[in-house]
Amino acid sequence: MKLINKRNKQYTQVFHLFTEEEWTKTSKNFNKNISTFFTGKKNEVFINAHEEGITYFIGLGKSTLADFEIQQVANKFSQTQKKNIQTVPTLFLADFFNEKQFEEFIKGLLLGTYHYPFDKSHPFWNSKFEIHVENLSPKKLDAILQRSEALCNGQTACQDWLNKPANLKKPDIFNAYLKNLAKKYQLKYTAFNRKKCEELGLGAYLAVNQGSAYEAAFTILEYTTTVKKAKTIGLVGKCVLFDTGGISLKNPTNMHYMKSDMGGATAVLGTLIYASEMNLPVNIIAVLPITDNAISESAYLPSDVITAYNGKTIEVLDTDAEGRMTLADGLSYLTKNYKTDIVIDLATLTGSAVRMFGDTCGALFSNNEELKNLLIKTGDATNQRLWNLPLWDVWKDDIQSDVADLKNISMKPIGDCIIAAKFLEQFIENHPKWAHLDIAGVAFGNTNYSKEKAATGYGVQLLSHLIENYH
Repeated sequence: MKLINKRNKQYTQVFHLFTEEEWTKTSKNFNKNISTFFTGKKNEVFINAHEEGITYFIGLGKSTLADFEIQQVANKFSQTQKKNIQTVPTLFLADFFNEKQFEEFIKGLLLGTYHYPFDKSHPFWNSKFEIHVENLSPKKLDAILQRSEALCNGQTACQDWLNKPANLKKPDIFNAYLKNLAKKYQLKYTAFNRKKCEELGLGAYLAVNQGSAYEAAFTILEYTTTVKKAKTIGLVGKCVLFDTGGISLKNPTNMHYMKSDMGGATAVLGTLIYASEMNLPVNIIAVLPITDNAISESAYLPSDVITAYNGKTIEVLDTDAEGRMTLADGLSYLTKNYKTDIVIDLATLTGSAVRMFGDTCGALFSNNEELKNLLIKTGDATNQRLWNLPLWDVWKDDIQSDVADLKNISMKPIGDCIIAAKFLEQFIENHPKWAHLDIAGVAFGNTNYSKEKAATGYGVQLLSHLIENYH
């Protein structure tokens, strides 16, 4: 795709956008029969084929629409019309759009080309596909395209890895991909194998990994800016590539969806790609404790007592509460070894969060009011929403163990996403600005591009937007 500031005399393809109000105001300028089929409502598309070419009338809904709704409309338009779109110079008409709204439309067009496995075969990724728009300068158009493509590269990588079947994303395969990614974007790459993890004392992570047929890969990726006095963001992504539940075996009915248990890690991955392509003026330390949660003769057992990286002991009551074990070591390793301004961990952690919120939002926990408000505001702006839940100390009583410092679940049938957050809080080494995002219901679900549940790309726009605007 190219964005060009010009207008030719004639076009064989036109994208003409209307809000309901705009259509009411201007419909008299068009064939009166069009109003039978088109009123400007959100996601309405009317295709007007005429001698000179084709005009797509695209409805945006009410003029009070949020910027993210423009991205939604463009995304759906891109998906539903992909067989019809021609690779030709295309006139874009929406004089009422500002620069940000136009950018959201371009992002939506590109993101709407996603399918699994992803390739850039769609006309929108062809340089012969030009969008001509008159009211934005060439410089602004270049910046819009750069941001949009960087975001799409990050989000489609996130979606592709989450959608991959379990046999195509074993720990060694994902680890090799991250190593190549680090080379491509000049990221510092470190990965600890099982022997090194034992030396370092990453016991909670190793407990989950010990049942795996694959080598441990406790991985750290560092993105560094040349800007002096830049903020440093710490990210930890749950990276359980497939979760059987371990000895506490999951119900097999929907177990095939457990290939999605790395949704926290893929959100972090997409954000690293965006930050690298945009040269964002921040530093990012990303910790991804890569493993699967398997059943074998060496798998950890319910009642095992494990010593975590920070020295705390954990009684394992449920081997399916493995995400919080890997995150515990991820968080304490990050906070003990790096100086960060904020720490955010993301995880497809609990069924409790899914039962509470479905696919409407992620569950947010934070020990810092400023960070909490910033995340909620960013979630609302990007439509990757979050809802704040309490971290009251009363919940801490439920994770006290008779034989260790902590137990990994409460055994009560209530509030497990809060219990998990309270558990993780014991491993942030008193970091003053920490947030935990339980994204189990939103990372993988119903999408426009798939018949079954699939990756939504949740987290990439949320984190990218937050980091880009964090000063």
